[in-house]
Amino acid sequence: MEISFAKQIVSLAGALLILTAYIAHQLNWMDARKPLYNILNAIGSAVLAYIAIRPFQAGFVVMESAWMVISVYGLARGGKQASRE
Repeated sequence: MEISFAKQIVSLAGALLILTAYIAHQLNWMDARKPLYNILNAIGSAVLAYIAIRPFQAGFVVMESAWMVISVYGLARGGKQASRE
């Protein structure tokens, strides 16, 4: 079950996107209610979910897929709130 070097690099990029959002939020550099926060989370988790499909890792696929869906929901919800203002 060896993962190619290219997949390792792509998965590292996905993890860095999520961690960037998380660290920026924790340090008050980024507002979790702003689109960029959810965009970084959605893209990062989508990348990691895709990488986890082969070889299939059920827990990882479920976690990253849920993370992506929640982030996209946050983006959609934020867009609706902005259009009301």
